[in-house]
Amino acid sequence: MPATSHDVMPDIELYQPTDEENALALANSLGSDGWILGGGQDTYGWLKDRNKTPVAMIELTQIDAWKGIKETADGVEIGAVTTLTEIVQNPLIQSKFALLATAASKVASPQIRNVGTLGGNLNQDARCWYYRRGLDCYRAGGNICYADSPEGLNREHALFGASRCVAVTASDTAPALVALDATMVVASSSGQRLVSAQDFFVGPDRDITSMTVLNEGEILTAVRLPNEWANAEFYFEKVADRNVWDFALVNVAAAMKVSGGSIEDARIVCGAVECTPRRLEAVENAVRGQQRSEQLANQVAAIASDGARPLNYNHFKVPLMENLVKRAIRG
Repeated sequence: MPATSHDVMPDIELYQPTDEENALALANSLGSDGWILGGGQDTYGWLKDRNKTPVAMIELTQIDAWKGIKETADGVEIGAVTTLTEIVQNPLIQSKFALLATAASKVASPQIRNVGTLGGNLNQDARCWYYRRGLDCYRAGGNICYADSPEGLNREHALFGASRCVAVTASDTAPALVALDATMVVASSSGQRLVSAQDFFVGPDRDITSMTVLNEGEILTAVRLPNEWANAEFYFEKVADRNVWDFALVNVAAAMKVSGGSIEDARIVCGAVECTPRRLEAVENAVRGQQRSEQLANQVAAIASDGARPLNYNHFKVPLMENLVKRAIRG
């Protein structure tokens, strides 16, 4: 009997629908056996390491209806299969929602942004190396969190919202979309539903096996940005070990409406500090109606880390988060 190489890709059926109806029908019929595939930057790592074994993949890149960027009466709609490079370079996004263009430009590397999609960046799974290596942690169906243990390596893990799992959201675009009060368009064979970006992401206390509200058979098809936050004053900054091809240690996305130097309204969100993008509503309330200044930034920065519970090796994230929020408010 011939030997089988471990390096051979396992047998997986590949479907490449070209229209919405067919894609949604496939997602419905395949259920948990079907893997939704965009640019594949998250997918292929899982397959290479043999830690996910889907029966079939449904590739969405042939569906033109879920691609592109268009202006609507209420704002802008971005197809979920639109590449990150298209978002970075799009004049409409640059002029009205530069926060998202900047955030997308910080994802990984130019080569990855050329093929990686907005939907893929938003729906990527947790980046904890214990989970990714196939260990039987809580998120993988086991009864331990290896990162949250006396010997655990948890430098990149959560400050907030831990509930058995301490992995963080890895997406750079997610905090920007929450800050912009975006709406996610979720479709299935039974219809369409709209979910706010803030509610789209879920923590382990709600569902430890998923990081979004997507159910079996559902696909994120588009993201809508409301004109309410168009042309606001934006700030995005990402701190990572390397500037290229690395995930954030902490990032911040802020949208502020400023008039006469006074902050009329604000939405401030941090990524990589919790399993979901963390909206800093207490900070928003503290700056609303105040003059934007260095003094104000210094006064409210510490509010950002209220309730943080650092792990063995990520205490540095507390002052890092506070400083990023300070810089966002200061501008």
